[in-house]
Amino acid sequence: MSNSHPLHPSSSSIGEIDHVHILSENVGALINGEEYSDVTFVVEKKRFPAHRVILAARCQYFRALLYGGMRESQPEAEISLEDTTPEAFSMLIKYIYTGRATLRDEREEVLLDFLSLAHKYGFPELEDSTSEYLCTILKIQNVCMIYDVASLYSLCKLTGTCCLFMDRNAQEVLSSDGFLALSRGALLDIVQRDSFAAPEKDIFQALMRWCRHNLKEIHSEIMAAVRLPLMSLTELLNVVRPSGLLSPDAILDAIKVRSESRDMDLNYRGMLIPEENLATMKYGAQVVKGELRAALLDGDTQNYDLDHGFSRHPIEDDCRSGIQVKLGQPSIINHIRLLLWDRDSRSYSYYIEVSMDELDWIRVIDHSQVLCRSWQKLYFPARVCRYIRIVGTHNTVNKVFHLVAFECLYTQRSFTLENGLIVPTENVATISECASVIEGVSRSRNALLNGDTRNYDWDSGYTCHQLGSGAIVVQLAQPFMIGSIRLLLWDCDDRSYSYYIEVSTNQQQWTMVADRTKVPCRSWQTITFDRQPTCFIRIVGTHNTANEVFHCVHFECPAQNVPHKEENSEDSLPSDQSLSAQLASSNGMRATNPSQSLTEPSAHSLAQQK
Repeated sequence: MSNSHPLHPSSSSIGEIDHVHILSENVGALINGEEYSDVTFVVEKKRFPAHRVILAARCQYFRALLYGGMRESQPEAEISLEDTTPEAFSMLIKYIYTGRATLRDEREEVLLDFLSLAHKYGFPELEDSTSEYLCTILKIQNVCMIYDVASLYSLCKLTGTCCLFMDRNAQEVLSSDGFLALSRGALLDIVQRDSFAAPEKDIFQALMRWCRHNLKEIHSEIMAAVRLPLMSLTELLNVVRPSGLLSPDAILDAIKVRSESRDMDLNYRGMLIPEENLATMKYGAQVVKGELRAALLDGDTQNYDLDHGFSRHPIEDDCRSGIQVKLGQPSIINHIRLLLWDRDSRSYSYYIEVSMDELDWIRVIDHSQVLCRSWQKLYFPARVCRYIRIVGTHNTVNKVFHLVAFECLYTQRSFTLENGLIVPTENVATISECASVIEGVSRSRNALLNGDTRNYDWDSGYTCHQLGSGAIVVQLAQPFMIGSIRLLLWDCDDRSYSYYIEVSTNQQQWTMVADRTKVPCRSWQTITFDRQPTCFIRIVGTHNTANEVFHCVHFECPAQNVPHKEENSEDSLPSDQSLSAQLASSNGMRATNPSQSLTEPSAHSLAQQK
């Protein structure tokens, strides 16, 4: 006999009965029924008989109203509701009794009344579900009305979706009848945003129509939202002045600001599309300066070599050359990603500037004095711009700047800047973040950065250098503000090491951030220091109690606060007994007799094997 019959419960549900749908149907049958009802709601002369105990069980508001000792608590009471419609209240009663509501095919006005009731009577799940549905039916004719209600009830997701819709359809929204019906607060919230990127003339004319449609409002407060310096002299004289809504002094002040300010200091509006790359043909972007322009925005970050797959410009002493991208329209950006040509070990220096008119440029990234390689993930305070210029200033191999890919966008991810550099919280010394070990000996390239802190022994899993010559040097992809470092010294026996660490941005000037030359150290080392601009980290071993080689298993910066059973303070050396116990319990590592002799390869022999 088959066990697939629906009456045969699965093993995970044995002993459980779920007949919620039957309960919903039975309770739902009581809707609008006079039988057993003990309270009646009256909405615009339409009567809704109901049951106190059901309402009280489902809603704290009704519990207080119907059992709070007021006149509504009296048997067979009638309660008049003045702030809703019969259609919306009928939907709410159905939801209270059954947990169901049908939103499709209802007029927007009814849905907004229903949303208002969900908010008033304390049904957050219903409020969220209704908001999600309203997000799917936004159009020019209803977005202003929906935004007005959503902002009134502080429904962040719904207001955010409305804002994105209005930003992408700004001029059509300004011309709609719904715009004239906006409340004063909602109106100002919309037009004061930098991302509401309609021409300022259109915004002025729409606000003028709103003022004439809402005569009781204080018009000077509304018109103050217009960014007059963004309007041309012709528009100020022929459109603004005849309206009489702004004083001659306000117009003259706008002309003064326009004539005396840098163009990039004006409070421009721009398109805002969070987390989307705007440097694509989809959004009308194009490369307008540079050689081999077609490759830069094609989205291919894999197929490039010495001959193709990149854009370039010659590096000149006067920095007149560059690669310039024109966006489809003025846009708000705070994040740029670049892929520098990285098929060998070369590094580049560069800077990035943005502009609205190709005349006034603001530098947002300055890496002209540091060495960078591969992917660059750059952040800066949000800017409205139309043009972006990338200028290479140095290449460690030749006098050409090569750029494989370019992306720009507005990100909502949080970031911290210090002196224009990112202060990372995650480990940036990883292969995935394009960091590289450029000095040191290992059986496996970049073993120091692969994140494996368990699988190492006498023969593999570490990077080393001969004491008295050389060092272990890690290059990060770009400069970061680094204030901590963590590393794992080879610890399969009881040896200890001494070392020091320096950081640099160009491999010429070095700053010492850790001096452990006088301290016996072993196993995990966590080092903190005042944050420094860092592209290169040099670890120099000065002593090993077992031989003449310095061994490091793992490196990270900034230090990640990951608990390790084997981690020790860099300033203390454990006793022989604790060492033996620690090594014996170490996960993924062989227990080692501290007295046992080791036969391990030297830096020279490793280099020969490589």
